[in-house]
Amino acid sequence: MISLLQSRTQPIEKEAVWSAFKKVKSKGGSGGVDGISIAAVTSKPGKYLYPIWNRLSSGSYYPQAVKQVAIPKIDGSKRLLGIPTVCDRVAQMVIREELEMIVERTFHKNSFGYRPKRGAIQAVQQCKENCMEYDWVIDLDIKGFFDNIDHELLMKAVKYHTQEKHILMYVERFLKADVRLPDGSIQKNTERGTPQGGVISPLLANIFMDIVFDKWMDKHYPENPFERYADDVVIHCKNFKEALRLLESLKRRLAQCKLEAHKEKTKIVYCKRNQKKHPPFPVLYRTFDFLGFTFKTRRARGKWGHLQLVFTPSMSKKAIKRVGERLRELKIHRMVHFNIQKLSEILTPYLRGWINYFGHFNRTGLAKAMRLLNLRLIKWVINKYRRYRRKPRKLAWNWLGNIYKCYPNLFVHWTYGFHP
Repeated sequence: MISLLQSRTQPIEKEAVWSAFKKVKSKGGSGGVDGISIAAVTSKPGKYLYPIWNRLSSGSYYPQAVKQVAIPKIDGSKRLLGIPTVCDRVAQMVIREELEMIVERTFHKNSFGYRPKRGAIQAVQQCKENCMEYDWVIDLDIKGFFDNIDHELLMKAVKYHTQEKHILMYVERFLKADVRLPDGSIQKNTERGTPQGGVISPLLANIFMDIVFDKWMDKHYPENPFERYADDVVIHCKNFKEALRLLESLKRRLAQCKLEAHKEKTKIVYCKRNQKKHPPFPVLYRTFDFLGFTFKTRRARGKWGHLQLVFTPSMSKKAIKRVGERLRELKIHRMVHFNIQKLSEILTPYLRGWINYFGHFNRTGLAKAMRLLNLRLIKWVINKYRRYRRKPRKLAWNWLGNIYKCYPNLFVHWTYGFHP
């Protein structure tokens, strides 16, 4: 017993490891380079979780290599996602929980990403309100943010918040974990980058951006409100010259911190509304995307019923395309062995997620996405019932329309008015 207590040099309890595993399990995900799944750890928790606690508490825990996976993006490029092993995710969650208790209360009120009781809808709502007050927006895109975070600067940012030796030690080890590339080779990671997919990565990104951007803005530009969700940033300005000066100053700040604004994606956008004065020069950008929503000028009825110009969000074209791709991946039009009730059960979780998120604001974009779903259902009708093959598609529409009249609550999106 004495030797066991002496080997425990770090203040980490068993309960913290068990609590961390439950949170990792709830998030799901695949296994890492060791091939051990969440189900395997669940079936034998003592076999896997006790060694994690033993090594963490003795200071001898070293993470395994992070499995790198290329995820295709909407624009055809690929995002590199790093997947730690399940055991490493549990260890990261232990340190994250402890570090988050220290830093959360110091974060800026305009930071919304990966924080408890804050989220994307709150960020979009605040952005909408500020766009109705300020005429110009800086849509900032940081080039390869997660891949280019400098380890030395990040560790300085963590030390700014805490001097706990075990937190600093393990954060540095997680940062410097090797990366196994898709071809099977191992790449050393010693200078920069924190893998997207790591449990602790979002918190480290927030810590870094809190000092690099949030506190810098409060000090030098307190009159300019902003919304930040991880590395997605929108800054509001009163006029174009102010936006130009702020953007140039911000580029210098990012360069000091070894980051770079994306030249093509970073832009200054004019929020055209019912302002009394409009810019006397041609405006290059009038729309921008933020967290899956496109902000642009739209017509809406005011308080007294008259039409006016507003600058509001709606589901973006990229998000609509993602929904379409997801529907194609599900291949619901080929599920002819299921009846329509079973099809509804399969789609319900997806529909609730899309509608609960994109339905908060203007529903024009959401209506287009739900029409894609109705078209998939029509394909299912045609494939399932032979009498509709080689017939006008209108007959299948009529059949689905009759189903809606008899069972208007069968599909979630039908109950919101997106019916055939």
